Amino acid sequence: MFDVSHPEVHSAVAYALAEDIGSGDVTSRLTVPSDLPARGTFIAKQDLVLAGIELLPLVYEMRGGAAVELLAESGTKLKPGDAAARVSGVARTLLECERVALNFLQRLSGIATLARQHVDAVSGTKVKVLDTRKTTPGMRALEKAAVVAGGGVNHRIGLYDMVLVKDNHLATFGGLSSFADRIRQLRGERPNIRIEVEADDLDQARAFVEIEGIDVILLDNMPPAQMREAIALRKDNIRFEASGGITLKNVKRVAATGVDYISIGGLTNAARAIDIAL
Repeated sequence: MFDVSHPEVHSAVAYALAEDIGSGDVTSRLTVPSDLPARGTFIAKQDLVLAGIELLPLVYEMRGGAAVELLAESGTKLKPGDAAARVSGVARTLLECERVALNFLQRLSGIATLARQHVDAVSGTKVKVLDTRKTTPGMRALEKAAVVAGGGVNHRIGLYDMVLVKDNHLATFGGLSSFADRIRQLRGERPNIRIEVEADDLDQARAFVEIEGIDVILLDNMPPAQMREAIALRKDNIRFEASGGITLKNVKRVAATGVDYISIGGLTNAARAIDIAL
């Protein structure tokens, strides 16, 4: 689930270690014998969905190595007191890696836990819960992997792997006819790329369902009643996505409208770190 060979993952871990340790852990050097052995256990302090545990061997490897035993995998539900992993090695190494290891686990498990809460809230419907590009700079691969660990689905990874036309893009066109021509042209140039357009109101949704080549219509900040009206316009294989102002309190109500997808920026930009201790 977590591709620790991904260059972005390696860069994130290396940067985090360099940021925290710098020229060396002066406290441990002053107080801990260089050859003292130690061991520790990563313990859940609250209910959570684990994410990022596969990073631990990489974290310790980058600082000289330690023996890491993973007791659970990303996506596992843990209760307070459950052990996620054990580590043993030179005490100085364990101490200097502690904060970085916990930062990754706590942050990513927070995202996975929040994602699972949203997925559970819409269980019994056909809706897929999606993330967005609202991620921490340099952490996108990790945070999107955490969403998947929580049962969510990745939306586009970046600006390069999917077309998503929003209101600012539409403002550059002379009208819907020229926009429709551009969509048909794009579909000819890139037949396999996913094309999504954002509708701010019913009139736009009505116009978009008539344009050949569109895969998904994003219903932006529409109330549920208006979403139902838009979905009733469905033609062919067009899918509908809801986004904007969606939280745990209203996600079930939005899912009941019949949308196919719900995208939630808060899965990554509003997730709180989970309490995990070493």
